[in-house]
Amino acid sequence: NLKTENIATQIIPRDRHAIYFATLGILASSIERLAIEIRHLQKSEVLEVEEYFDKKYQKGSSAMPHKRNPILSENLTGLSRYIRSGVIPSMENISLWHERDISHSSVERIMAPDICIALDFSLNRLNEIVKTMTVYPENMEKNLNLLGGLYNSQKLLLKLTKKGLSRQ
Repeated sequence: NLKTENIATQIIPRDRHAIYFATLGILASSIERLAIEIRHLQKSEVLEVEEYFDKKYQKGSSAMPHKRNPILSENLTGLSRYIRSGVIPSMENISLWHERDISHSSVERIMAPDICIALDFSLNRLNEIVKTMTVYPENMEKNLNLLGGLYNSQKLLLKLTKKGLSRQ
């Protein structure tokens, strides 16, 4: 769906680029959101999911040998920050002198391919993590039941208010 610019000066207006890099930044934030959730769910005290661990090529934590660090998800968190770092320069590139300035090109030549490659890598890595992670449904059920059904409190509150009781 690429289209030519209807009206352009010596350069294409950079607001199009800013929208593009902002969208990449949002995608990176979504990747990071999932990566953080996987990292949390892999904590020893939670252990509902775990990144694939190859005993032949990987080792556990150097300080806690029982622990397997979610290194791939941690890496995605850092890469997401890097990808988002392209948003500010792309917005700063919108303002140019007389719509002819080429000050934007120096940063774009470096940023555009690097950010796109980093996002592509991140999407592929996240896909692999999800496809190969180990899921522990018994731990999910155990964790869910730790609070004795407290997760049902909203449903119970709604039923009680329908019967005429106050929310308090």
